[in-house]
Amino acid sequence: MALAHSRLTSQGQISVPAKVRQRLGVGPGSVLEWDEEGDRVIVRKAGRYSSEVIHRSLFARPPKRRTAGEMKEGIRWRVRKRHASR
Repeated sequence: MALAHSRLTSQGQISVPAKVRQRLGVGPGSVLEWDEEGDRVIVRKAGRYSSEVIHRSLFARPPKRRTAGEMKEGIRWRVRKRHASR
């Protein structure tokens, strides 16, 4: 049995029924995500912060640019350091 029903307007808009809003904990200004899983469309409350926003807050300054050779050497150093005591 369906939780609630909505009618689509000619402009492609819907109203989110009160039961659904309460269940999702959303109100005016909330953002909903629409996702597809097989033959179903899933609607969920969007996360408060995107991964990009979180990354920018943790790493305010962009990392120093490195060449591929520098990155490979850094990986080699980390692997040697990690496995040196074994």
